[in-house]
Amino acid sequence: MPLTPLQHDPRYGEMDQVLRAYAGQRADDTEEKPSVALTAYLRHTWHSRPWAVGIAESQLREYARNPPGPLLLRLGEVYPLPDPGLAGAEIQTWLLTVAGHLRRCLAEGDMPPPGAPETRWEWQARFPELGQLLGGWFSQDHGVEFADHEEALRDYLEVTDRALAARLCGEVYELLALRLDEADYAYGLSLLGLEIDPPVPYTHGAWLGIIAEEVLRGA
Repeated sequence: MPLTPLQHDPRYGEMDQVLRAYAGQRADDTEEKPSVALTAYLRHTWHSRPWAVGIAESQLREYARNPPGPLLLRLGEVYPLPDPGLAGAEIQTWLLTVAGHLRRCLAEGDMPPPGAPETRWEWQARFPELGQLLGGWFSQDHGVEFADHEEALRDYLEVTDRALAARLCGEVYELLALRLDEADYAYGLSLLGLEIDPPVPYTHGAWLGIIAEEVLRGA
């Protein structure tokens, strides 16, 4: 039977976060250099949940040293490892390589400095409430459900808890503080679920400022 959260999280929960960071990215970590995906995981996690890095290292190492057999996998009683695009014999070595990078980073304090997100996972992990707004209210169905951008934002504020709206405002200001160029804002917002253009005549960055102002006014 499938694992319950009480069974999954203590044994595989943080390892799962690491492996999710590899979605759409290459598992090309070497002993000398971590992959883009692992660097993104470290950059976000070290500055938001630093205690989780050690948990991830322990869970990855344990899984690599004691990989589950096919019967347990079929029964759903262990964590089904996502396909990293490696041959079966390479997966165990790769998991230990990833765990080694996590251990060295903890031991030496050599973590990626704060900076702009570089992967889809990192964008979504860092700006979850902004992703909720963009993916839920500014997707392809926006024109069917709302007359314009302002109506969509008003609807979000009407149905969203004030604490979550305040979190959205903080995420928007954090994103604006990165001072990205317009192309990077457009790319990042698309990774967060935006599927329409900002309202005329605003750029993506300028529209983010409008959103923050409206949220402060309506929260």
